[in-house]
Amino acid sequence: MSNPKAPAETAETPSIDARLVRKLADILKDTGLTEIEVEHIGLKIRVAREVTVAPAAYVQAAPAAIAAPVAAPAPVAAPAAEAAAAPAPAAVRGDAVKSPMVGTAYLSPQPGADAFIKVGDTVSAGQTLLIVEAMKTMNPIAAPKAGKVVEILVADAQPVEFGEPLVVIE
Repeated sequence: MSNPKAPAETAETPSIDARLVRKLADILKDTGLTEIEVEHIGLKIRVAREVTVAPAAYVQAAPAAIAAPVAAPAPVAAPAAEAAAAPAPAAVRGDAVKSPMVGTAYLSPQPGADAFIKVGDTVSAGQTLLIVEAMKTMNPIAAPKAGKVVEILVADAQPVEFGEPLVVIE
């Protein structure tokens, strides 16, 4: 009995329309979807694409980390670069306040508000210098000592790593 059914399905099944497949592929590309499936009158078409964006982003991050140390030795060899690099150690005369966690640094309590500190401000021990958001939690970063803000080393909404210097206080 199963044999008579097979020929009947074949006779009633419409042929695959290449334009429809191309149209579905265009929908995938335009919407960013990874797969789409359509069923109509016994015809089922599934179009899928392989996404390799995430691994590529990971690979790109590694060369950037490697490129930074390669760029650091170059100023040592060039006398002009040494002169430009000389002021940097002078600016780091104070103590660097480092990030206690991985997250996103914010210089103000909320968007559009004034920054907690500016270069040249005098801060007291325990005063909030900035906020580091980690896992949807806002963590105030307090001044470890009283002093003058010499340098702010991060931009607003910049990702920061554990131990990364954020602010220099003299």
